[in-house]
Amino acid sequence: MPGQQSSPPQEKDAATLKSQVAAFWDSEPCGSETSAAAPLTASYFDEIERRRYELERHIPEIADFAAHAGDRMLEVGCGIGTDALQFARAGARVTGVDASQKSLEMARQRFELNGLQAEFLQADAERLPFENGTFDFVYSHGVLHHTPAPERAVAEILRVLRPGGSALVMLYHRRSYNYLIDILVLRRAGWYLLKIGVPAQWLSRLTGFDRELLEAHQQRARSMRFDKQRFLNDNTDGPGNPLSRVFSRSEAAMLFEGFQDVRTRVRYFDKRHVPVVGRLIPDPLQDRLGRIAGWHLYITARKPFGADARPSIAQ
Repeated sequence: MPGQQSSPPQEKDAATLKSQVAAFWDSEPCGSETSAAAPLTASYFDEIERRRYELERHIPEIADFAAHAGDRMLEVGCGIGTDALQFARAGARVTGVDASQKSLEMARQRFELNGLQAEFLQADAERLPFENGTFDFVYSHGVLHHTPAPERAVAEILRVLRPGGSALVMLYHRRSYNYLIDILVLRRAGWYLLKIGVPAQWLSRLTGFDRELLEAHQQRARSMRFDKQRFLNDNTDGPGNPLSRVFSRSEAAMLFEGFQDVRTRVRYFDKRHVPVVGRLIPDPLQDRLGRIAGWHLYITARKPFGADARPSIAQ
């Protein structure tokens, strides 16, 4: 089954994989393709922000930006800084880390255009360059399922939080419509159709997916044998994505076993991935479906008071 959890790769393989992940996001930083305005202008970033929260309107509810006013906060995998900017506007003292240097450059430019201060560093989520107990709040949205050893990244989050500090992490959800139906059934059928030569433009007309994207999938389908992990990678964040994983609620809770007050929630039913009738789904039903079979699995957790200032298990 695509996405089945496996043992962490050996250190040499993990280092190579991390380099590939950084290169992938350098080639197209997350969200950067959603604006047609002149790159790196205020209009460009404004359009990216607008489209993000129109499509994923649950994020402000879950992130609760204003609740972290005054917090020393760290975003692990800050990308181009869309969510980080909301925290900063609400009064948080923001630090962001990412593996992608291009993403960090864009985040710095974005904050400069908005007259806001933040610290942005290139760093490995599994080896955070901060002292124990540095932050009040750690946030990571859609990032830790792209690192070879997510349990190490979660241990690092625990380490850099102060006792009583909180974390909010989003991982891809195994028990979601997006995974169980869209990826395992619909996209797999599409892979075989592309493999045998059905024109990408035909599938584009049928599904509404971008023709160029389907052509890239077709090129990979024709040049490679089917591989479960590669198929999952390609069908989460696009062709050539080096690594993605999916997690059930119980698997996510196990990652956070060193925390207390661990809570899981799901959100985000993407109706664009429902053939034919998806566009007819009203927003209230879409939101309800997101709470049942959403693609975004959110984990909130708190570092216990009195917790040892433990070293990272990556060291």
